[in-house]
Amino acid sequence: LPRGSEERWLAEQRPQRRLIVIDETVYKLYGDRVRAYFESRKVQHEILVLPMVEENKSMELTLEVAKKMKEFNIDRRTEPVIAIGGGVCLDVVGLASALFRRRTPYIRVPTTALSYVDASVGAKNGCNFGGSKNRLGTYVPPCAALLDCAFFATQESRDVANGIAEMAKMAITKSEELFCLLEEHGPRLATDKFMPNSDVDGAPARVLRLSIEKMLEELAPNLWEHSLER
Repeated sequence: LPRGSEERWLAEQRPQRRLIVIDETVYKLYGDRVRAYFESRKVQHEILVLPMVEENKSMELTLEVAKKMKEFNIDRRTEPVIAIGGGVCLDVVGLASALFRRRTPYIRVPTTALSYVDASVGAKNGCNFGGSKNRLGTYVPPCAALLDCAFFATQESRDVANGIAEMAKMAITKSEELFCLLEEHGPRLATDKFMPNSDVDGAPARVLRLSIEKMLEELAPNLWEHSLER
């Protein structure tokens, strides 16, 4: 057998199927490329496009995702749901996956600077309820998070700056190196949307890596939030 378990090998012999849940704004920008990716690899797929904004972050939206999972007849062992979007999309798909058949694997693909360093990390998911944020949710981590900062290119610089603010929180509490990098490069990282300005410009990648590492360091000791101290 090739590398990996017999179960994995058997799964790879079957026709591959994927359900993709994507934010409607992201779909307008990248939908053709997402379809082309799966078509070129002969992966049978369906794409559910939803308005994943904070005002819609509800149990009703979560159930729309669960309904599509049922219609797709998803195999919860070999067919992880793929969530492509910002934090609302990642949270809602995570909650639907946690509920559907008591746990279905899912993959996070963050498309904003904020979700890249925040919603992509950790185990939490959820939706708003009763006029309050994230009152319904679970602690079920994704089976993978696929990170590509090229998505930032289609964000407004102000939105990228919101992500940098989250990175600054980690810098202030966890990393002198990250603090110094943001102090020196922060404004142009927002303006240039984390694109390097030369072949030897390592600052954008280093800032993103440190932000993820420090966020993981912060979350790991209390991943399930047994302690509510902040």
